[in-house]
Amino acid sequence: MNAYNVNLTNCDIEPIHILGQIQSHGFLVAVNSETHIITYISENIHVYIRDEGKNYLGKSLSELEEKLNLDTLESELTISQLITVRNYANGLEAINPFLLKLNSQPYFMIVTSSGDNKILEFEPAAADVNIDVQQTIGRSISEILSVKKLDAMLQKAATEIKRIIGYGRIMVYKFGEDGHGEVVAEAKEDFLAPFMGLHYPASDIPKQARELYKINLTRIIADVNSINSAIITDKLKNIPLDLTHSCLRAVSPIHIQYLKNMGVESSFSISLLAHGELWGLIACHNYSPKFINYKARDAAKLLGQILSSALEYRQGEEDSEKFTYLNQGVNQLIEHLEKETNINEALFRDNISIKDINSATGAVLVFENKITRIGDTPNEEQIEEIVEWLKINMSDSVYYTHRFPQIFSASKIYSQIGSGILACMLSRELGEFIIWFKPEQIQTLTWAGNPEKPVEQSENGLLTLSPRKSFDGWTDIVKNTSEKWNRAEIAAVVNLREHVIYVITRKANEIRLLNEKLKHAYEELDTFSFTVSHDLRTPLSSIKTYSELLITNNKSLDDNARKVLDRIKVCADRMDLLIKEILKYSMIGKADVQTAPIDMTHLINEIKEDVIVGLQPKDLEFHIGDTPDIQGDPVMINQVFTNLINNAVKYSAKSTPSVVNINGVKLDKETIYTISDNGVGIDDRYYKLVFELFKRMDNVKDFEGTGVGLAIVKRIIEKHHARVWFESKLGMGTTFYLSFVNS
Repeated sequence: MNAYNVNLTNCDIEPIHILGQIQSHGFLVAVNSETHIITYISENIHVYIRDEGKNYLGKSLSELEEKLNLDTLESELTISQLITVRNYANGLEAINPFLLKLNSQPYFMIVTSSGDNKILEFEPAAADVNIDVQQTIGRSISEILSVKKLDAMLQKAATEIKRIIGYGRIMVYKFGEDGHGEVVAEAKEDFLAPFMGLHYPASDIPKQARELYKINLTRIIADVNSINSAIITDKLKNIPLDLTHSCLRAVSPIHIQYLKNMGVESSFSISLLAHGELWGLIACHNYSPKFINYKARDAAKLLGQILSSALEYRQGEEDSEKFTYLNQGVNQLIEHLEKETNINEALFRDNISIKDINSATGAVLVFENKITRIGDTPNEEQIEEIVEWLKINMSDSVYYTHRFPQIFSASKIYSQIGSGILACMLSRELGEFIIWFKPEQIQTLTWAGNPEKPVEQSENGLLTLSPRKSFDGWTDIVKNTSEKWNRAEIAAVVNLREHVIYVITRKANEIRLLNEKLKHAYEELDTFSFTVSHDLRTPLSSIKTYSELLITNNKSLDDNARKVLDRIKVCADRMDLLIKEILKYSMIGKADVQTAPIDMTHLINEIKEDVIVGLQPKDLEFHIGDTPDIQGDPVMINQVFTNLINNAVKYSAKSTPSVVNINGVKLDKETIYTISDNGVGIDDRYYKLVFELFKRMDNVKDFEGTGVGLAIVKRIIEKHHARVWFESKLGMGTTFYLSFVNS
């Protein structure tokens, strides 16, 4: 089975779990889990049985067992019986490792599963470490755990592990978010150059290798110069054996060359996990071949697991201290949120603001179509761009990065203040976010050699990866990055977001409830207005009728009595007009808008004729400009223009001449009409009252009116989702503007 060819097109997908080879310090046999028929065997079996391994493919394991000079020592069972009985009793872990003698030498047998197969691996029980590793590790664990600070604990671990296994260099290697690693602790022989603080690119340990480190918590490469042994199987089958759980699994050729280029002849690694993910490795390098047996590796695995738990705890403890500090600020903001009705004011106080819950130098709240900034932030246009990017690219409720310009290239122009961002989403649909910014922090990274992998062209033309040959410090200046966001900062933001969302939801529910009450009250008011107005008209009619009868039929009335009755009749007429206006106003609230195209030229000319007939102005100049058509309810729009044109003619009657102008302009999105006059105008003290019901200005008391017309105009315009506003100057006239959205 040929080794996998690694080139630039497949480095990250090299199937290192099915390389088809094992390291040569042991041998491998795979059997069918049910029948114990041999399905795979390593070629180097011939060293142990003086026969070709291919001769045993398809045969029973017992036949091979007879050929091997085995003594199971701890059991009278055969290997076939052993893996069956132990498998059913306590699982395969109960077997491993099983001590036996092979050609009078002590060997461990390790059994694992691989699909339908059981893999039996045999490796020497003797080791190059001659001390009681398990007992020593017990003492070392106590030493390591006695250290409180995380950095110091990792350094202690490196020192203790070097003392136990005697490798030339022990490094604690921590993975970054992007997969690249950094040496954060080191113990070494004095003659070796230090690697402490050096960075290694992610490609040195590809992602598929990192996944295997999460499964196999220890990994040994005993001798980089040994020749691997191929695993053979039936030619008809020719399916590679999955060696995911194998101890003897061979190593990628490119990694072997990488170690050789470093001058390393043996390596051993212990995985460090935190929260189920690969936090880093304890990487052990030796500069001559060195073998550690299964029991020693198992003890080292235990040390790694305890150290993983300890670093997870220590890291959590340090994060907890930071979170407790930051959360004091969050709690203050939460108190303000509980008391304030305005979220902006709650989050931006003089004594505490959203900027104070992490190490950001600037923060932004984008809420209810408003951008509120504090500290150093991009400008509003740039923030709007960030919000649009977040709406598309943000999959979770919280997003953070310390290298935003490398991800969103448009942000490079403000990298000095916004190389790092931390954003929490309040509403994707409304584009509402809280965003924190960290400034650029130019870093000087020292890599173990040039991190760009060199390539060589092979005979077939493929560019084949060639591990770097120099590991001398290679300095790289990294721009467009900020200080990283730590776990405590992210946790504080998550906590704040939950409370902000809660307050927004609660306030939205309160507003919805108030709207329901307002709607109900509005409907009741409409019904009340209609009912009262309708019921008042009957007695009012009677008053008017009786007044007219008294004036007509009673000859004995003196002049004063007749004047009083005339006054009663006039007041009744005025009250009747007022009731009609109220009815009109309440009916508009009940009516649905029946939209249709409106011929505005025809409508305005008709209204002009009716108003002139009704008011009979003496000296009027009436100008009609462009009259583009609009969409609306013809009856309601007629009311709007009738009221405004009637007012323009009426309130300009004392001007000589009185001038009324009507003109419409059609734009891309809206059509705007202006109705202007040169009449009495409106005092700026009354601007806020113009569209309110029954409000009339002091300077129009000599003109007839009810104070309802403009309120009707406002209500109709709002039902059309249009806009109305005005400009006016006392004694110089008024211009009303009507804006209708184009369909």
